[in-house]
Amino acid sequence: MEDEVGHLLYELCVQLGFCLSPEAQQRLVQSPLGSVDAFTDAVFEAEGLGDMSYTDLREKVRELVATHMGRWAEA
Repeated sequence: MEDEVGHLLYELCVQLGFCLSPEAQQRLVQSPLGSVDAFTDAVFEAEGLGDMSYTDLREKVRELVATHMGRWAEA
């Protein structure tokens, strides 16, 4: 699971500019949150952003997280 979360974090950085600190990355790799929304919220929190509940950017991050989590469920 750590490799999968690491790959998701890499794509969030490269594709959407969400390059989390090493500490934040380690927290998410070691204890990935179970839901798409919880993981998405954790990414925004780690970036120090406020409530992004109704933005296009949040939807893009959520979509990428959902794609990856869907793959994890299939594996």
